[in-house]
Amino acid sequence: MSKQLLIYENATPITVERHAQWSVEVGSDFRFAQHLNSVPLTAVEFSAAAAEYPIVFTQGEETIAPAVILGLKGQQNFFLSADQQSWEAKYIPAFIRRYPFVFSLSEDQKTFTLCLDESFPGFNQKDRGQKLFGADGKPSPYVANLLPFLQEFEAQFARTRTFCRNLDELELLEPMHAEMVSATGEKSAISGFMCVNREKLKSLSGKTLARLAASDELELLYTHLYSLRNFENLKDRLSQQKPAQTEPVVAKASKAAK
Repeated sequence: MSKQLLIYENATPITVERHAQWSVEVGSDFRFAQHLNSVPLTAVEFSAAAAEYPIVFTQGEETIAPAVILGLKGQQNFFLSADQQSWEAKYIPAFIRRYPFVFSLSEDQKTFTLCLDESFPGFNQKDRGQKLFGADGKPSPYVANLLPFLQEFEAQFARTRTFCRNLDELELLEPMHAEMVSATGEKSAISGFMCVNREKLKSLSGKTLARLAASDELELLYTHLYSLRNFENLKDRLSQQKPAQTEPVVAKASKAAK
């Protein structure tokens, strides 16, 4: 599977021959996300995610994509409970909510196949959770109701790619990093992401700004900028995970070194 899938270890097409007796129990075990310090985000999620997460942009091999930051260093996720059984935020990104299901795309880019990560702990033959198939061998109502969500995710993902291409063409993004400085002077930082340059955004022509406003992309850009204050939220979550005597930290975002 593609590395961009991040959390899928053994994504396998769902078939009645293989999975007729299998069930899946979701929403009660988030161990699969314990080592994620960021996850992809679609543009339609910006409004809900901006209340709790920093929204940034990442540069892939060929494309730019938005993401939410979950931790301040690699393999660190501040949004899981201590027992990893619950997600500690009001909004859970759709990338997380769709797991352990995912669509795979055929080589000709025309056909989607529903897959399931067979390594997911909630995948079982003990009738825990929801059956994948009914006694008649047809997909269960659970699977039938799941498909529209997955189809909408793929559609929004495609729309988000278009948004990011437009953003790239306007050359509004610049490398950034977030620094955490403790009261004792100890420093740590997270880098490898990009943010919109506010001054470049404000200097766009009236025609370009009007076009961005008409497509709702201008609102997305300012929502992204607003969300950056949530680095303070990450700082607070870091403090909560430290021993009580640890000095508090403060977070700030600044341009990456050129």
